[in-house]
Amino acid sequence: MVEMSCEDHDRYAASSQFITHTVGRILKESMLESTPINTKGYESLLGLVENTAMDSFDLYYGLFMFNKNSLEMLEKLDLAFEDLRKQLIAWLHRVVRNQLIENGERLHQLDGSNSHALHRRAPNESALLHSSFASNNSSQSDENTKLKIAIVGFGNFGQFLAKTIVSQGHEVLAYSRSDYSDVARKLGVLYFSDVDDLCEQHPGVILLCTSIISTVKVLKSLPFQRLKRSTLFVDVLSVKEFPRNLFLQHLPHDFDVLCTHPMFGPESGKNGWKNLPFVYDKVRIGNEESRILRCYRFLDIFASEGCRMVEMSCAEHDRHAAGSQFVTHTTGRFLEKLRLKTTPINTKGYETLLSLVKNTGRDSFDLYYSLFLYNLNAMEQLERFDLAFESLKKQLFNRLHSIYRKQLFENEQ
Repeated sequence: MVEMSCEDHDRYAASSQFITHTVGRILKESMLESTPINTKGYESLLGLVENTAMDSFDLYYGLFMFNKNSLEMLEKLDLAFEDLRKQLIAWLHRVVRNQLIENGERLHQLDGSNSHALHRRAPNESALLHSSFASNNSSQSDENTKLKIAIVGFGNFGQFLAKTIVSQGHEVLAYSRSDYSDVARKLGVLYFSDVDDLCEQHPGVILLCTSIISTVKVLKSLPFQRLKRSTLFVDVLSVKEFPRNLFLQHLPHDFDVLCTHPMFGPESGKNGWKNLPFVYDKVRIGNEESRILRCYRFLDIFASEGCRMVEMSCAEHDRHAAGSQFVTHTTGRFLEKLRLKTTPINTKGYETLLSLVKNTGRDSFDLYYSLFLYNLNAMEQLERFDLAFESLKKQLFNRLHSIYRKQLFENEQ
């Protein structure tokens, strides 16, 4: 039971009720669909759409028309989304501008001579393995089932994965630009400050846990000649076609390639990985039994923790992720600009939005920008979101126009 003045109620309701219904209707207009790789945040948005869709437009129009605070909130929503879009465009402009300047300087240095091709042709891929995922055979010896995994990029996410990998008995090595030797020692990980020394340990798996922006630079800096020719390369980036093409372009043809996306992190996975989605694509795995088994053993790290294992192509992942991931982060980030606060009359839908803002706010803008830049489907989703918002505003203002016009005619009569 909450006692408050009618004025206070309407002021709070402009946030907890009108904003919730507005976001729900924008997302409905965006035609969101459930995907095989829904995140918890995306599930909450789908629930919000379902709940607000049950109410008539008349109810939503009433929240807008008869609460004097609602128009201000609609304007703030509009400005917040426009500000977020400007941020994305500004970052994109800066990146493209820097590339043009660098390319211009490179061409100038060539001084008219024939340059090497800017893009190497991707090597032919081995046939994809279509066998279903299977856990390791329990009769195999412990020695044969354990992997030597080198984690390149030992930041928060690398450490998060290392903790579970070590607990399963695998040998873990690590390398990073920053000094994480103390953290590695506590986790039971052998830390290297020199990547050459790391590679000379001949790990069977190289697990890249770098940021998407630094992936190209890190991959090119690795001394491939110090690794075994059958080494398995694995990434854990939030987009998949970009690392897939990068691996096929730059890695020696003998190396195996497995693209993965654990759709959870230190926060969402802190209480275990059970039922959390893990997406993977066996891009290029050699035909030898030992290489096939190594791939399965790596995947079993996640399967044995209860992850929901989802095999799909990198292209299919990015198409689904543009909805389930990019839309979720976009919604959270433009709501963050409103600096929403809890109210004494929070609805369940508003609680969902506050939680979404909190979770997406933990991630850097670099991550969000990467979801936009490196997923070719993201721009389409951004445009659909924009069109949905414009359509909703048009519906509201058309209703206002028709009511006022009707009143004018009645007064004349």
